[in-house]
Amino acid sequence: MADADPRRDTSDDVTASPAETPADVAAALPPEPAPRRRWGRLALMISVPLLLVLVGGWMWMTSGRYVSTDNAYVQQDMTSISPDVSGRIVAVNVRENQRVRAGDVLFRIDPEPYRIALLQADAALAEARVDVSTKATDSGGAAASLAGARADLTLAQATYQRQRALMERGFTTRASVDAATQQVAAAQARIAAAQADAARARQQVSSGMDGSTLPAAIQVARARREKAALDLARTVVRAPHDGIVSQTSRLQVGNITPTGVPALTLVAASQPYVEANFKETDLDHLRVGQPAAISFDAYRGLEVKGHVQSIGAGTGSEFSILPAQNANGNWVKVTQRVPVRIAIDGTPPRAMIAGLSADVRVNVR
Repeated sequence: MADADPRRDTSDDVTASPAETPADVAAALPPEPAPRRRWGRLALMISVPLLLVLVGGWMWMTSGRYVSTDNAYVQQDMTSISPDVSGRIVAVNVRENQRVRAGDVLFRIDPEPYRIALLQADAALAEARVDVSTKATDSGGAAASLAGARADLTLAQATYQRQRALMERGFTTRASVDAATQQVAAAQARIAAAQADAARARQQVSSGMDGSTLPAAIQVARARREKAALDLARTVVRAPHDGIVSQTSRLQVGNITPTGVPALTLVAASQPYVEANFKETDLDHLRVGQPAAISFDAYRGLEVKGHVQSIGAGTGSEFSILPAQNANGNWVKVTQRVPVRIAIDGTPPRAMIAGLSADVRVNVR
């Protein structure tokens, strides 16, 4: 066997030299796949179908289960405070966004004109009482005059009878009998006049009686006095209920406030609620008492629980100032919205400011 050429490079010789071992041959083979990769493919093959099943089940359970709307707003009861009497504002006892309790003084109106009116009503009532007393006195005097006239008639009749008897016996003259007759006639005339005066006095006293113990003149004067006292008390305007004062820009000392014109707004401290305007196509599944979830644009991540409290009696367009007129040739059908009141369960953790935008989701199953 010839000796190998020392100049030949044997590094590229693919033929294994007699010195190679089985370990060297195994190292030269391609590596086998790692077990972790096999488990990854198995997990992928299982998880994808499982995920599809879960998504399908969730869609099946939630499809048609909820109705929702983002056309919803927080509402609170509000009272427009307007004075019952007009006048100049002399004192303001509240400020914007101040909390007040029922009975607290909000502002005062100048009481002087109403105090003067009360004094005038007191004087009119006293005058009516004096007038009624005078009429009662006149009635008593007329009754006394009538009694005196009747006594005079009795005396005149007795005198006439005596003169007539004396004349029949020849002890008196015809002239005496005629004089007695004239006295009887005069007494009868006085009785007639006294009866007329007594009837007139009784009519004056009882002309205003309506079944009560007081004549109408006194009742009218007393009613006017009570009205004047009520107007004076109404110059002090008080809060009708607990709440927060708002819109006080018109409430300034020196301003003249008329009756019936709101001077401020009192937001009630009662439980707030949400008015959600649902499409009419969603009403088929809505029922009073169904649970609802409410979220707010102002409070990210906050969701409170509630329930359907009531469903509106008409769509929003029916209660607008200018209702839609569809009896024409240009009619376009538009899906209407119905206001639904959502009551908030419990006390919300954040302030429920009237007018806040909200999203409402109702579970209709």
